[in-house]
Amino acid sequence: MAIAEINGQRIGYSDGGGDGPAVIFSHGFLMDRTMFDHQVAALASSYRCITWDERCFGETVTDQSFTYWDSADDAVALLDHLDVDEAVFVGMSQGGFLSLRAALAHPGKVTGLCLIDSQSGQEAPEATPGYEAMLAHWTSDEPLGDVGTFVASLILGEPNLMETWLEIWAARDRSTIALAGEALLGRDDITDRLAEIACPVLSIHGEADQAIDISLAESLQQAVQDGRGLVRVPGAAHAPNMSHPEIVNPALASFLADVTG
Repeated sequence: MAIAEINGQRIGYSDGGGDGPAVIFSHGFLMDRTMFDHQVAALASSYRCITWDERCFGETVTDQSFTYWDSADDAVALLDHLDVDEAVFVGMSQGGFLSLRAALAHPGKVTGLCLIDSQSGQEAPEATPGYEAMLAHWTSDEPLGDVGTFVASLILGEPNLMETWLEIWAARDRSTIALAGEALLGRDDITDRLAEIACPVLSIHGEADQAIDISLAESLQQAVQDGRGLVRVPGAAHAPNMSHPEIVNPALASFLADVTG
């Protein structure tokens, strides 16, 4: 793991190096760059795989409010720091939120988008109280308990993964997600700008995702200029790249070959 001092932040990242086309992986809420270990292992021989910890997660700590536009700028600044002219952006959930914004704000940097269980809009109003209650519990001194188990089930849906990440979350300073929660719940809706995105866009989505319904991925594919389709992952919850890499990895590899070949 290395540190890049960019945009007034100390960003933790890993860079596989090599001469292949660059791919930058952006993780979901509560996760960190290690959630893409399966994808990096599968692709590292052909691609320069860059993973990073977004603000408030993993090795990246911040005390400043931020938006996903700021996170998009972080990703692009990290590429600049590494002398990478352009990359395919792979983003899971909130990683997709920032990747979409990177494509809008820095189109010359983004050669393609692979969005894993992500969307362009805001949280549904009826879901906001539940998120707020979860965040309040997460930043309290109380054990994660049933709330942690519910969140792990929602994101991962697989017992071994759930146990692993519950241990990771319990060991962290949980107060750090307060600012990330503000970014999550306060994000803007960019649905009406999707038609501006000209690069190829692939969606991969768990059919059992209860956090972001798969219909939102279908709508996104119809709205962008160069939608490359929706890969449905049967039985998968919100993070199919972790629970079902045997489906996600070949789909991602095929997309990368198309857009970088």
